Amino acid sequence: MRLALQEAGKGQGRTSPNPCVGAVIVRDDTVVGRGYHRKAGTPHAEVNAIAAAGAAARGATMYVTLEPCNHSGRTPPCTRAVLAAGISRVVVGMLDPNPAVAGGGGSFLASQGIEVKTGVLEEQCRALNRGFIKHAATGLPWVVMKAGMSLDGKITFKRGRAGRITGEQSRLFTHRLRDTLDAILVGVDTALIDDPSLTTRLPDGAGRDPLRVILDTTLRLAPQAAMLRQRSDAATWVFCGTDAPAEREKQLAGAGAVIRRVGRDERGRLDLEEVLRSLGRADITSLLVEGGATVHGSMLRQGLVDQVYLFVAPFFIGRPGTPLVGDAAINDENGGLRLTDIDLLRLGDDILIQGLVSPADNPESVSAR
Repeated sequence: MRLALQEAGKGQGRTSPNPCVGAVIVRDDTVVGRGYHRKAGTPHAEVNAIAAAGAAARGATMYVTLEPCNHSGRTPPCTRAVLAAGISRVVVGMLDPNPAVAGGGGSFLASQGIEVKTGVLEEQCRALNRGFIKHAATGLPWVVMKAGMSLDGKITFKRGRAGRITGEQSRLFTHRLRDTLDAILVGVDTALIDDPSLTTRLPDGAGRDPLRVILDTTLRLAPQAAMLRQRSDAATWVFCGTDAPAEREKQLAGAGAVIRRVGRDERGRLDLEEVLRSLGRADITSLLVEGGATVHGSMLRQGLVDQVYLFVAPFFIGRPGTPLVGDAAINDENGGLRLTDIDLLRLGDDILIQGLVSPADNPESVSAR
């Protein structure tokens, strides 16, 4: 199953709205075939592994990270391919998260005399497909917040000024992260101050650009913005209020932007949940939120962030810098938010703190840790 997970990982950032799936076929303790799902609409991992194994698949065991599908979509059911190949045993990492089909593939194979075992390295398999799982259950994308900051929690050296805080290894890690997620989001202030391209730039040039998403209530983004003047296969979506100027929409649309109008919340800002639902309807299953402070604070305050990547640089900035979450009051009633399932990674002089977001039910116990 670990080999199957390695195979599945090769499809990260390429399969949406489908999950990343890997399959390995073993016969007489020898791997005779392996495969992964490369892109939505193309053969699934099981079919690719069977093709690689050929006749050696007969009587063999298949290890697959996700339960084989038993329904027809853009491709035929994988359960039929497993049967036709003569595989005698199937080991599944996790069941399909869709309640309408969960267990259906495994049950069908078992009814045909194939031995089926489920739940092997299930947590690792689920972690690989958090976006797919959440989108299947809620229609919303998995939201990942990313920020580079100083030891005292500042994301800029001076308010309203651009400038990178973290080092080169953190920058490269960020671009690898962009390569695995469907979309990247920033607020218009960040877009105006930094004039970012919001593309994926990897050393080998193989990176995939995510969909670019800008929150711009009154359409202040300039048609000359870098993200609208570059070569990229990805689109740029600008979310604005329903009352944003029509003339500004015309200018930005002429520069290549896609304008999406949404309502406002009680603070007069864009309704972030409506933004996420719009992205979910477009089959965006994962979203990287890169700032700035107002966006980070609003997302956290409304409980919309699922996972956090914080790159901490080894110095202090002090009062001139911009705080990570601005002046947002985050879940004051029950003590704020905490991270669980935490991983730490050294990246040059920086430290990456990665974790899942969870309410802090007992703030005293959290602060004591």
